[in-house]
Amino acid sequence: MTIDQTYDVIIIGGGAAGFMCAIEAGKRGRKTLLVDHAPKMAEKIRISGGGRCNFTNINADPRKHYLSQNPHFCISALKRYTPWDFIDLLVRYDIPYHEKKLGQMFCDKKSTDIIHMLIDEAKAANVKLMTDTKADNINPASDGFRLTLNDMPVTCQSLVIATGGKSIPKMGATGFAYKVAAQFGHGIVQTEPGLVPFMADQETRDRHKTLSGVAVDAVVRCNKTSFEEAVLFTHRGLSGPAILQISSYWHEGDSVTINLLPKYDLMDAFKSAKNANSAKTVAGILKDYLPNKLVDDLVHDISVNLGAKVVDSSDKNLQQVANRIHQWQTKPVTTEGYRTAEVTVGGVDTAEISSKTFESNHQKGLYFIGECLDVTGHLGGFNFQWAWASGHACGQVC
Repeated sequence: MTIDQTYDVIIIGGGAAGFMCAIEAGKRGRKTLLVDHAPKMAEKIRISGGGRCNFTNINADPRKHYLSQNPHFCISALKRYTPWDFIDLLVRYDIPYHEKKLGQMFCDKKSTDIIHMLIDEAKAANVKLMTDTKADNINPASDGFRLTLNDMPVTCQSLVIATGGKSIPKMGATGFAYKVAAQFGHGIVQTEPGLVPFMADQETRDRHKTLSGVAVDAVVRCNKTSFEEAVLFTHRGLSGPAILQISSYWHEGDSVTINLLPKYDLMDAFKSAKNANSAKTVAGILKDYLPNKLVDDLVHDISVNLGAKVVDSSDKNLQQVANRIHQWQTKPVTTEGYRTAEVTVGGVDTAEISSKTFESNHQKGLYFIGECLDVTGHLGGFNFQWAWASGHACGQVC
């Protein structure tokens, strides 16, 4: 495909944010080029939500569901482009969707429905799309920017970086955005894998190997933040929605506290059994509430006879068991890393970016949008909503 030499807007990164920005810029009559280095655009959209794309969350609240060193930065864009704005777009294209839980919105059919919608919208706005295209040699010029695309020189008035973070390298993720930001004097908030499973040390893996596949609803806490969703034991460590959520707040060396029975008070259950002169054992009552494998594993090192009847057990011993279940502490050695992380925590420092236009404070005409910025949403469609909102805001001005 031939490359024209001059554009009003070049957007690097053909994901959710890049597409939205390109569509809006094209609607304004801007000569717009959207490029991606991968053979296909929007691959993260394609694989998301098990192939059905958790495209937004109707409960998206910028004050509750986003993590950033500058927590106010995301408010403006998210208020100007809401989940219902994106849903309206799906309605126009007759794409069926449903709410799964907790406000999470999914396609009824396939995530490719959204990709095809974005491509159609881009074409209708006269946006030129290019894949397998490497952007390089970015430099400011009197009329905007000069750069090369597959070694071909091009110029543009506005340059938008929408290449995301480091998460899922096999999908083509790189640190490209951070290199460009650093080139133009922007600070980078330390990046870490987010929404990612934890890995345990080998001793813990060996001890918990019989638990692989066991899941329970739990409350998980770390660094004054907590989430109540499912926890899944794996052959590597811990996963499940609650673990993925808390991973964005975890740092190496931190312990994680898990209440494995958040809806019940185990000590109350023990006392009730005692008062009723029940013949049940300590283990028997535990197994009324929790999977057998989990009970056998988690209390193996407590010096309490689980086979003893509750009525014959001291309150001190019973409290020890209850504390283990309600306040089980574990210390992951690491996470599974960017290989499986759904997002990247940290990124381009938002203190140096306009929250209304997403333009760089250091370089006129340079914009950063989406995941490459230091804004990370919770699990459940919040990161897609940030991509749509930031791309939409930038597309109005770039």
